[in-house]
Formats: sequence, C-alpha cells, structure tokens
Amino acid sequence: MAKLEVVFFAFCTLFVLLGAVFTVAARNPIRGAMGLLTTILGVAGMYLLLAAELLAAVQVVVYAGAVVILFLFVIMLIGPSSTGTSDARGAFGRYAGALVFLLFSAFSLWVITRMGGGSELTRMSPPPAGMGTVELIGREIFTQKVVVFELAGVLLLVAVVGAMAVASGKGAALFMPVVEREIAKKTAAKAKSEAVIGLGHGAAHAEKSAEPEGTGASS
Repeated sequence: MAKLEVVFFAFCTLFVLLGAVFTVAARNPIRGAMGLLTTILGVAGMYLLLAAELLAAVQVVVYAGAVVILFLFVIMLIGPSSTGTSDARGAFGRYAGALVFLLFSAFSLWVITRMGGGSELTRMSPPPAGMGTVELIGREIFTQKVVVFELAGVLLLVAVVGAMAVASGKGAALFMPVVEREIAKKTAAKAKSEAVIGLGHGAAHAEKSAEPEGTGASS
C-alpha cells in the first residue's frame, strides 16, 4: 500500500508541476486555463493522500468547477487575442528569474535535509478515523472555531463589497472601448446602407427625369 501511495503522489506531483509550467508558458490563455485545471486536480489528489476528503472535494468543485470556468468565460468574452500583454523584461530577465527560483528551491531542500540530521524523514502516524470528513470538520467549525468562521465570513463580505465598489467605478471605463467599437461598426453599417439606398433612389429619379426628354425627341 505504501508503494501505491508513492506512485499516486508521484503522479499528483507530475500533474502539479506540468500544469503550473504549462499555465505560465502557454501563449494561448485557454490552454493556460487548462494547465491551471491540471494543477488543481493534482493538488486535490494530494489532499486525498492527507485524508482530507472535504478539501479535495472543495478543490475540485470550487476551483476546478467554478474558478476555471469563470476564467474561460472571461477569456471568451473579451477574446483570446485581447489578453496578450507585452513583456518588457526580455528573455534574459525571464531566464534569470527561473534560475534564481531553482537555486532557492535547491537551497531550501538542502536546509530541510540538514535540519533532519541526514537521517530518514519521520513517518507520519496514520490519521484518526473520520479525519477530513464533512461531519468532523462541521463539528469543529461550529463548536470550537465558530468565531473564526464568522470573522472569515465578514472578511469575504468586505471583499465582495469592495470588489463591487471598484467594478461600479471602473467597469464602464473598462468596457467602454468595446462598446464604442460596436457602436462605430453599427453606425458605419447604417451609413453604408443609407448610401446604397440613396444611390438607388438617385438612379431611379434620374431615369424618371430622362423619360420626358426621350419622349419629346421621338415625337
């Protein structure tokens, strides 16, 4: 069973790393969102290994099922071509940042191994029965952590109100170029159709005015 857990952990780690790299490296934002989805699924698998079934379910339902879908809706609303931004750092800055990150990760791993004295890592004891279930977490939240839970709710409420205040002030300015472009397209199409109709009426009027002259000449 331990080998199976190691293999499952390796697959979850692979999903997390590859998904994170693909999210950052993908030029298409929709493919980047798919990479983020892969990372979220890998993290959910790690929660399962830690006997946190509720967190794994929340990770899949909330993040994979709501946040990623919201990202996709926003990307499709504004268009994938509108999300590209110019990076003024150049290739050297990006590669230097990646190198610094790798060096810091290696140093952190070395510090962790030195703190352990070179011995094997301490194996965690098996979780108690019922750990990570909805019943146990609900009992813990609404008995001993009810004040913290209410404070978290107030914090989220303040964040929602602040987001609405910011969106009400900047939402119109954000979507104004799109609206102006659509109005300009409709105005140009209407002017073109009116011009075509005007040319048709002018040609018909010219034909009617030319008919008496032709009749007089024939008589």
